[in-house]
Amino acid sequence: MQFQQLLYFVAVAETRHFTRAAEQVHVSQPSLSQQVRALEKELGAELFSRARGNIALTDAGEALLPLARRILADADTARIEVQELAQLRRGRIRLGATPSVCTGLLPEVLRAFHDRHPGIQLLLEESGSHDLVRELARGALDLAVVVLPLPSPSPALTTVELLREDLVVVSSPDARGFGGKSVRVADLQRERLVMFRHGYDLRELTVAACRAEGFEPEFAVEGGEMDAVLGFVRAGIGVAVVPRMVAERAGRGLRMTPLARPSLQRTIALAHRSDVAPPRAARELQRMLLERR
Repeated sequence: MQFQQLLYFVAVAETRHFTRAAEQVHVSQPSLSQQVRALEKELGAELFSRARGNIALTDAGEALLPLARRILADADTARIEVQELAQLRRGRIRLGATPSVCTGLLPEVLRAFHDRHPGIQLLLEESGSHDLVRELARGALDLAVVVLPLPSPSPALTTVELLREDLVVVSSPDARGFGGKSVRVADLQRERLVMFRHGYDLRELTVAACRAEGFEPEFAVEGGEMDAVLGFVRAGIGVAVVPRMVAERAGRGLRMTPLARPSLQRTIALAHRSDVAPPRAARELQRMLLERR
């Protein structure tokens, strides 16, 4: 099994077309087809169904595809690692983070990293922890800043706790009932919440806390990303539960009220695959993030 054969196989699997796949990997269509046939012969199974010009993965192809993608991603990481120059003058980091972490924790750290290593390319993927774990597992990310606990069962990942952060309630300045020093989770039963989309860790934490108090939260609007949620709260549509770091950086037009003890907290951690060491540049960013603990 050759690396080039896996590359051609993945190209056909993603385009479902031999000619377009050949154009994508800059090789002639006959050469690509020949290499895919050779791979099928070596594996002893057809990888594609070619009925009437329609290209579809067989069961064997479906089984090989995630493994091939991981091999290609690992090889790409190895290439980047070898090509990095001394003193981190060149390289890239594929970093994943949840939206609230992008708003609160990352800006200052990434600015400091960029000032120190301006030649390093930073590629950021913003998504929920569940999605980031999947991207780590298939080799599409070097590091991810996620919320613990991770989904179970999860792939073999190494996690290091970065911080624990209180959650707070944000409301418009003229919202009733939020002028005191703190508010209880049970008090949210009287409020309509601005709620994040499915897949947000904050959504799951908030809904679980309300249910633990014996009620189902009522949503004024749901499905937004962080900026949209804060904007709806500023407009007075409802209140929201967000990380303290986000609330403190949100600026004018919001009132922040702590949750009474026992407060809600979330644990932020840095994660990477256990079987592959992050590239050198990613390890340097990892070190800078850990220094903030």
